[in-house]
Amino acid sequence: MGMGLSGGAGRRRGRGSRGPMAEINVTPLVDVMLVLLIIFMVTAPLLKAAVPIELPDSRAKAMSEEQGQLQITLRRDGAVFYETDELAPGELAERLAATPAGPDGKPPLVTLRADKALDYGRVMEVMGELNRAGFTSISLVTNVSGG
Repeated sequence: MGMGLSGGAGRRRGRGSRGPMAEINVTPLVDVMLVLLIIFMVTAPLLKAAVPIELPDSRAKAMSEEQGQLQITLRRDGAVFYETDELAPGELAERLAATPAGPDGKPPLVTLRADKALDYGRVMEVMGELNRAGFTSISLVTNVSGG
């Protein structure tokens, strides 16, 4: 009889120590978060251009993007944007004069985005303003087409 009691108590003790599992498996959560991080890292550079324009197509090789670039955008209606700020007519020269130089003392690289339906003369006016302000390193942005 003594054996039966100790055997039963042993069984109860075994079941009692196996309570509900309180551990959370975080591996699926980490996997999902890493996938979301990768998606955001890939799409973030595409979201940089806040002014929607239709860029001309080109077969040129894509250039690497550097930190500290200044972006000037010309919309189809001729409006000029300094980064994402729309400028009043004639305001570009004073905004360019107020632009700080880079760490090496040189003006930053300018990326010029112009709508493909825009008059070529308007693009040249803005490039002249950039040149007059001392910005001589200008990249023209286009859509890269395959082929």
